[in-house]
Amino acid sequence: MITLLSELDDAEIDVVEKNCSWKSYAAGEQIIDQHADTRDIHFVTDGRVRVVNYSLSGREITFDDLGPGSHFGELAAIDGLPRSASIMAIADTRIAALSHKQFQDMILNHPNIALKLMKHLAHLVRMSTSRIMDLSTLGANNRIHAELLRQARLVSPDGVTASISPIPVHGDMASRVSTTRETVARVMNDLARQGIVERKKDALVIKDIERLEEMVEDVRGE
Repeated sequence: MITLLSELDDAEIDVVEKNCSWKSYAAGEQIIDQHADTRDIHFVTDGRVRVVNYSLSGREITFDDLGPGSHFGELAAIDGLPRSASIMAIADTRIAALSHKQFQDMILNHPNIALKLMKHLAHLVRMSTSRIMDLSTLGANNRIHAELLRQARLVSPDGVTASISPIPVHGDMASRVSTTRETVARVMNDLARQGIVERKKDALVIKDIERLEEMVEDVRGE
């Protein structure tokens, strides 16, 4: 089930499915190119995609990873401007694309979906504001701590410990916080020596979320 469309009944979902164009992508394949003049909204039905941009030097900047049930491309579908980011598949992925006109009609006819979309966009603004503050005020070490804390909170069952799987790749982490793989490796080793994280066979275990929170809050001044 696509989270944004959860308010629709079965008959309405059938109509959306019939109106969508469907396409599969292999891991590593580009789905949307930044600045492309396309306006469809896309729904992830299987697989996983990454929202990225690239600097002039070609360095990848990662914004988010999206899994089944998520959507992307709503900005261009709403305002008609070129795409603001590139989207690439990071696993074998199946996408359903709905035209901007049909998407806009659906929003106008279903206020609950419009409200859900507004809440989603508000969340993106808050996340972007937080990220801008971190990039502007925190050193690279602290940005890595903050990103690790964010990922831990997403999967923690009790707010005390967390198991992040698959293990975050140093290059991916570096692209999220604008630093180098070497810096990420050094910080992760430091955290392991302090007993805050532990690398298992198939997961990175955050053993002390509270301590990690304190490290982040100390430098943020919270």
